[in-house]
Amino acid sequence: MSTFYRDHHRVLQDRFDTRRLADKIEALAMKGEIEEQDKAFIESRDMFWLSTVDDQGQPTVSYKGGEPGFVKVVDHTTLAFPSYDGNGMFYSVGNMTNHAKIGMLFMDFERPFRLRVHGTATVSDAGADIGLFKEAQLVVRVAVEQVFINCPRYVHRYQKVQGSRYAPRPDVATPMAGWKRIDMIQDDLPASDKGRAEKEGGLITIDDWFEKLGRGDVEA
Repeated sequence: MSTFYRDHHRVLQDRFDTRRLADKIEALAMKGEIEEQDKAFIESRDMFWLSTVDDQGQPTVSYKGGEPGFVKVVDHTTLAFPSYDGNGMFYSVGNMTNHAKIGMLFMDFERPFRLRVHGTATVSDAGADIGLFKEAQLVVRVAVEQVFINCPRYVHRYQKVQGSRYAPRPDVATPMAGWKRIDMIQDDLPASDKGRAEKEGGLITIDDWFEKLGRGDVEA
């Protein structure tokens, strides 16, 4: 008996005569832990997509980026990744503190290949966890429940052009986010960011920032 599908899945599988196929895929692809090849793939990624749900049942998907290795496989059933400085909303992390079930999607656009992880998240500010990642404000530890690959058929093939200058790197000072230099938000920045804009390129207007964004400027 399936532990993955529910009645609402079965209705559609039966409608399109895919129940047998779905059961075979579950039997062949679904795993309860991270194997060595999964670990190598996950820790080679410089991005993933994170899905969370708020207290109203509203799902959201967030892109998370960093240097390869910014998602660590702690053991066969545990992942950890940092919550870096962001826009101050703490939307995904806040969701996880209230509704701990999450989904993660790891992609390789060149092969192509994709790996999905479902699990239960715990948000930590413990020193031992924070110390795992440069500039982490918080760390998310994920108790892995399901790991499975997906068909790459509709994945378009892309190659990386350039890494983000804002991804924390060892022994390299991380520049201030371009939008944090906008003049009209200076009074609203957290204390740790006040005064930085003047030292890191000066203030800009919101129109300046949108212009940078529109032309794909790396400082946007």
